[in-house]
Amino acid sequence: MAAAKRDAPRVNYKIKKNDLVMVVAGRDRGKTGKVMRVLREHGRVVVERLNLVKRHSKARGAQSPGGIIEKEAALDISNVMIFCDRCNAPVRVGIKAAADNTKARVCRRCGETIGND
Repeated sequence: MAAAKRDAPRVNYKIKKNDLVMVVAGRDRGKTGKVMRVLREHGRVVVERLNLVKRHSKARGAQSPGGIIEKEAALDISNVMIFCDRCNAPVRVGIKAAADNTKARVCRRCGETIGND
């Protein structure tokens, strides 16, 4: 079972770090935030200040006291969509090739380039 996870192919997603996304399903539906991390192997993303969970930590000396810590948990990548500033809505993303062989992510609704690829 563990070997199957390790040998799974890495999928390339259209959502990248620092993208503005909106949650479209789940407890935090309708909220927007910035992507902090994309976990490609597991198909999940960590979004800033969304999907907060409480973790109980044991004290480890004077520099790290114990207590209840709130931290972001990963969301399934299918539950978030990129948020287009121009459309002011969550949108699907396409990839358009320019004349100089560079690829850019574009909004499927308005056609504007997304991110600073």
